[in-house]
Amino acid sequence: MHMSFWRATMAAACFALISDAAVSQQIAPLPPPMGTPRDVAYPAGPITLDVDATDTAHRIFRAHEIVPVAPGQPITLLYPQWLPAHHSPTGPIYQLTGLQVRANGQLISWRRDTVDVFAFHIDVPAGVNALDLHFQYASPTAAAQGRITMTDAMLNLPFSAVVLYPAGYYAARIRVTPSVTLPEGWTGYTALDGARRDGATTHYAQTALDILVDSPLYAGAYTRVVDLDPHGPAPVRLDLVADRPDELEMTPAQIDAHRNLVTQAYRLFGSHHYDHYDFLLSLSDRLGGNGTEHHRSSEDGRDGDYFTSWDTYSSGRDLLPHEYTHSWNGKYRRPFDLWTPNYDTPMQDTLLWVYEGQTQYWGFVLAARSGLHSRQQALDALALVAATFQARVGRAWRPLEDTTNDPIIAERRPQGWRSWQRSEDYYSEGQLIWLDADTLIRERTHGARSLDDFAKAFFGVNNGAYDEDTYTFDDVVAALNRVTPYDWASFLHQRLDTFGGSAPLDGLARGGYRLVFTDTRSNYQRDQESHSKTADFMYSLGLSLGQDGVIGQVQWDSPAFNAGMFVGATVLAVNGDAYSADALRRAVAAAKTGHDPIALLVKNGDQYRTYAIDYHDGLRYPHLERLPGGADRIGAIFAARGR
Repeated sequence: MHMSFWRATMAAACFALISDAAVSQQIAPLPPPMGTPRDVAYPAGPITLDVDATDTAHRIFRAHEIVPVAPGQPITLLYPQWLPAHHSPTGPIYQLTGLQVRANGQLISWRRDTVDVFAFHIDVPAGVNALDLHFQYASPTAAAQGRITMTDAMLNLPFSAVVLYPAGYYAARIRVTPSVTLPEGWTGYTALDGARRDGATTHYAQTALDILVDSPLYAGAYTRVVDLDPHGPAPVRLDLVADRPDELEMTPAQIDAHRNLVTQAYRLFGSHHYDHYDFLLSLSDRLGGNGTEHHRSSEDGRDGDYFTSWDTYSSGRDLLPHEYTHSWNGKYRRPFDLWTPNYDTPMQDTLLWVYEGQTQYWGFVLAARSGLHSRQQALDALALVAATFQARVGRAWRPLEDTTNDPIIAERRPQGWRSWQRSEDYYSEGQLIWLDADTLIRERTHGARSLDDFAKAFFGVNNGAYDEDTYTFDDVVAALNRVTPYDWASFLHQRLDTFGGSAPLDGLARGGYRLVFTDTRSNYQRDQESHSKTADFMYSLGLSLGQDGVIGQVQWDSPAFNAGMFVGATVLAVNGDAYSADALRRAVAAAKTGHDPIALLVKNGDQYRTYAIDYHDGLRYPHLERLPGGADRIGAIFAARGR
């Protein structure tokens, strides 16, 4: 056979095989879409939901749900996916287990959607008007599995984790009658109405699904309630659950500071958006920390010594002001693309720099105005924020507005190079933008107006309402212009959309201060590091360390970075001596007058290596220093408001 003929024959055969293979490949058809939810009442009637939360040994919540249905009509049940306040599809579907569906005593099969795995399709037999569901929410038993929500002494029940609901309807148009059974002797707290005790079981009034999901429950063996507004327009309570009874002790001054928070919030916003409000606060070293906003409550978690170590735990006190602010900003006034009709409609996060950024701003301000922070603590906390974002080199490639996608992109996973990658910077860089705006308004109006006026006009509308009132970027700009005319659109775009440039620190100078660094930590930073068991060298060596020398952060392009160091490794020794935070501080201080690099012995897995960091500028810790002359606008911002 001639070689060219043979090659041509083989090429034709191969082409035929490839063509046949291509023809045989098929694209899998997608399941039909769920359809757009309708703003009509779910016609089959209210769902009954009973939750047994007594299995604290195994950390299991057991749900029994009765869902009325139309006989002979297929139904799709959804597990909440896009959770309000999470800004992302973080519903814990992987922890839903043991699902069984029965009707008239007979087991009925279900089919999970192969694309939307939060959806369960069920063919309802003729003659069946209700489905009987049993399933469990297998909550984490170790931190590696997720946030701990149940311990031997307390629990945090998110109703979104224990409910399936019919597709095709607004969550507000689906009715649910819930009940919860707690361990014997425990007390539960929630914003749900109509509580009626029957032994260990509490029955609540029938409510809409969106209110149920927005009303989590805290419960525990050791509890206390403090009335924070005895003579106010609506009840506001501090509902405490603790690991031990002694952690519930509060001084009169501590109670007054929390009561002042309510007073100062009313003076800021001039309204309230609830008929009652519950701060659900866990004091625990075992339950996972938390900070989640709701309309008529908030889920708050602090360490067990929140009150008992008050004088050395100042860094934990802006949480409640932040979450409380969300009742106005985020829950009532809500970005238009974060309002969705149900929990399986995707959210968009473009306005989180308002939702979270301005809330972060008011959280710091209200902490100062209420006395939860002293004036000096408020200034020291602001200095740490300013220093963080002055050093945020990731601004070179990524604008702030893009970080609003992080709840969806990263879902708060740990990052190796946060200063370069950026992660949800809309919180605290957003805070600096709003400080900039506040001081600019005060400057332009000679102190006659401020961002307080924006807050009252924008978030304080419709006193007493607690539905949702959405807003857009243009609404924010228009409201700012009503406070004082200015090119606010350009002001915001310059800080949100642009690449590179410096941190938005103009508000510091306009507020009467400048960021400086000294070799001494502020008391606020000292307390923060002591309580969190960390050591911060971010503005000197360019790294921070956790307990036992584990590296928690490395600043991009810092001396530590350039020496080759990275997150997750463990520092064992400093210049030949066993590691301690004080030993490293002494070494950094000594290197300022020496020429030798700082030698760090580092362990990574089963490997050991010594890193030489050639750094000689000494310890550097951030502070705010008063500028000579000019108005102390930041001091005025932090000052408590009178009547």
